[in-house]
Amino acid sequence: MDNIAGQKSTLTWVVHISVALLVMLWLFPTVGLFVSSFRTTDQIVTGGWWKALFPAEQNLTIRADGPDAQKLVNDLYVIEGQLFADDFEAEISSWGISSRDINAFQPGETGELRRGGTITVDTLGNYRLENTVAFEGNRGQRVFVTALTPPEFTLANYKHVLFSGTASDSMGAAFMATLTVTIPATIIPILVAAFAAYALAWMEFPGRALLIAFVVGLLVVPLQLALIPLLKLHLNIGIGKGYLGVWLAHTGFGLPLAIYLLRNYMVGLPRDIIENARVDGATEFQIFIKIILPLSFPALASFAIFQFLWTWNDLLVAKVFLIDATGKTTVMTSRIVEMLGTRGGDWEILATAAFVSISVPLVVFFSMQRYLVRGLLAGSVK
Repeated sequence: MDNIAGQKSTLTWVVHISVALLVMLWLFPTVGLFVSSFRTTDQIVTGGWWKALFPAEQNLTIRADGPDAQKLVNDLYVIEGQLFADDFEAEISSWGISSRDINAFQPGETGELRRGGTITVDTLGNYRLENTVAFEGNRGQRVFVTALTPPEFTLANYKHVLFSGTASDSMGAAFMATLTVTIPATIIPILVAAFAAYALAWMEFPGRALLIAFVVGLLVVPLQLALIPLLKLHLNIGIGKGYLGVWLAHTGFGLPLAIYLLRNYMVGLPRDIIENARVDGATEFQIFIKIILPLSFPALASFAIFQFLWTWNDLLVAKVFLIDATGKTTVMTSRIVEMLGTRGGDWEILATAAFVSISVPLVVFFSMQRYLVRGLLAGSVK
């Protein structure tokens, strides 16, 4: 009875639920990066992103004011102050003055300093150092506190990622360089593949079947196998390492799959429409522009999504074919790799850079997902 008109099959609900679960699982790490991009390092290492809205217990190392701030009060040299900044709220549960025992004292208790004198820290972070003789040295006493801190979010991570460094060395510059690589490397293979796919699908010429087999055979050629020979070819013909070289490389690596997918889609279009257009006197170019392209838009959009994602997330091809004036690769994936090597502890910076890197592909994917689904259902991806 599941197939009664007007009623949805039970299997339909199962499919919808399965798709929703897959989307949630796919977005789970992305949401984590998004939340972490607004947090500080201390908060990230304290707990997962799902705890970002709740207070967290952190171990902080703070240095009190130095001897320059001491005052003489009733024959005692005193240094008073606040461990936390004015806009930072925290409640101390324990504290210490040695890294070997950071929980030696409770708030309100007094500890003996190694060089003489005492220190007292209360729950809110107010401290008082006292000594019968003047404090000496250039640096203040280091205090280790375990405090319950409220949730904290900041835009400083995005400011650092997008605008820090020189104009040619910032993540913002890498973002623009990645767009410069990705957009032409997506458009060029689609244009070339669309013409080739139409010819292989609807135009009769000697060796067409052989050419189709050759295109399918190119799909099994490993990308890594062709990198060095192609680079040598670029250097020999004067292209060198630059945007033109990386555009042609992505075009060459993406064309076989593009031609294969688009040809399989176009060959399934109604033959009567094309034959009627030829009878009416339309040229092959007119048929391609006015009939084939509009009908093939779902397949074109599907490949555009895949090609954009592959090119945007690429590191290997950019490392081989793209070097800027400073001798470095300028795309975002390369910048993130460099940050992993030089900023291994700045997790909030890495999370922000990673989210900035994946935000554009996410927007492209969700804005064109209906065309992707149409292309998949119509058999453009097999």
